[in-house]
Amino acid sequence: MQKFPDGAHVRLRSRVHGGYLHADEDGAGVSLRWLRRRSANAAWRVQRIQHDGTTCVLLHSAAYGRYLAASPDPAPPGHRGLCVVQGAYGEEGVDPVLWKPIGSGHAGYVLLRHVSYRLLRANGRYRLWHAGVSLDDFDNQSTMMHWKVEFIPPRPGPPALVPPTQSHREGFRGLFLRQEPVMLQRTIRYVQADNQGNFNLNSNEWATFQFHGRSLFNLRWEVATHVGPALFFFRVIVCVRAGRYGQPTPLVIDLPRNGETLDVIAVIADTPAAAALRYPNVDAH
Repeated sequence: MQKFPDGAHVRLRSRVHGGYLHADEDGAGVSLRWLRRRSANAAWRVQRIQHDGTTCVLLHSAAYGRYLAASPDPAPPGHRGLCVVQGAYGEEGVDPVLWKPIGSGHAGYVLLRHVSYRLLRANGRYRLWHAGVSLDDFDNQSTMMHWKVEFIPPRPGPPALVPPTQSHREGFRGLFLRQEPVMLQRTIRYVQADNQGNFNLNSNEWATFQFHGRSLFNLRWEVATHVGPALFFFRVIVCVRAGRYGQPTPLVIDLPRNGETLDVIAVIADTPAAAALRYPNVDAH
């Protein structure tokens, strides 16, 4: 459990593949990625809680604030057990997102046991394109369930704001640059936190607006406009929350590639609430 200090950011690296546990850009899937170590998608913040007299952990993504969660759905073909997804910590309770790190019997590696007594595992030992992670029965233990935990040091403040996303590119050069096939649209539910970080937990009572695209820069501008016309947008920190009991997570990359409603908490810079936010230094060696 000492490898999972409360409030710290960590990476989980597969012993067999060397890939990192990655919150996929669709905001739903979880997979292994080999070249994304220095990405917020590979960083997970630890939240320690007491459950049935023992210490357990919740892991929520530094990218989109969603939790590493078990799903009752079968894993895709080529994968064993049940699906693992980016889930919410909401009215359904803590069980889907509750994990217990235990020893693997091999120095430097841990097993991550779900409250259902299944274990987090990599897939595709011989077929690397089966890159999803899943939950398998405890009795099926193998090195595919071994994870190396890497501590990520904090950075003193937020990273530089991502430039606005270009939704259209013209000319010959644009033919070779990736474009969003469709301009995504989603509902933003938002609330402003007070200087101490308190806010109304019931998102059904929050105000809403429609947002187009995925740009964090543009979202920050629009949230600032809706929260208060007198606020400069660079004084508004956009945090996301996955479920009623989810921890607010400062958004540092563009929004996920989906059209789902996003819950946003506006935190004002230079307040105790802003000072309490934590950012992983994913570029640290």
